[in-house]
Amino acid sequence: MPSDTGTDTDTDTATGLDSAPVLVTGATGRQGGATARALLAAGMPVRALVRDPASPRAAAVRALGADLVTGDLHDRDSVVRAAEGVRAVFSVQMPGFTEAGFDFEGEVRQGVNLIEGARAAGVPQFVHTSVSGAGQHVEDPGWAEGRWKSSEAPLGAKAAIQDRLREAGFPRWTLLKPAFFMDNFRPSMAFLFPRGVEGGLVSVLRPTTYVSLVATDDIGAAAAAAIADPDRFHRVELELASDYLTMAQIADVLSEALGRRLTAPDMTEEEALAAGMPPMGASHDRLNVTGQPARPQYASSLG
Repeated sequence: MPSDTGTDTDTDTATGLDSAPVLVTGATGRQGGATARALLAAGMPVRALVRDPASPRAAAVRALGADLVTGDLHDRDSVVRAAEGVRAVFSVQMPGFTEAGFDFEGEVRQGVNLIEGARAAGVPQFVHTSVSGAGQHVEDPGWAEGRWKSSEAPLGAKAAIQDRLREAGFPRWTLLKPAFFMDNFRPSMAFLFPRGVEGGLVSVLRPTTYVSLVATDDIGAAAAAAIADPDRFHRVELELASDYLTMAQIADVLSEALGRRLTAPDMTEEEALAAGMPPMGASHDRLNVTGQPARPQYASSLG
């Protein structure tokens, strides 16, 4: 839900920054790309942080009208340079992948580097996207007993970055906490359709489980709204969802969209893994018990 965690003693508002760009991280990805598009559509200039400006994905961002700046979230000095003179930063991090698996410690380092680099550059506003329920997850049923081991590292990383942002001292900051991506249901993602559409949905999510869903374009719209109105969105922690449906309802929607009758899966973890579910999909069993707190009405209440 949207929450205001208090009032900062620093109440200075940014002035003279309306024409300054917004530094967007992850602009070649889903959330950053959606944010870049929303900002540009609203007439706000974008400075996109990219590691390789010659890459096709970076070129696509430039074609939208964004300026590119070279930098790496593992290199704090490059972040400081990239953030100089911007009106706001849009922050998103994803874990890298190593031989040992997902690098969640590296994700935290990237988030902290961006926060500290932006503070060093004097950025007046910071908008960060995390994940629904991060931070509150430790209160979930079964958490203290160690039932949800597979979620400890990813949610712990998200919560650590959130904590660092809250204490960083930005004049204006906002936390977006998006729900389960609707994009995950695209057959091209092969995440929930590892056997193709013909093989049906594969998941440990139960037919009666309600899933909080978010469209990446709505993440971009929320970020752009926060950047356009920093005072109104200061210290807001928005549990962001576009829809709230059971898996059975989702299967009905997909059936209509794909022109093929689909049913909601009802699988054990072992059955889903045998059917091609990626190992990380096992963590979704937690949603059968706890769900995510994001709901569509929270964003609606902010207009």
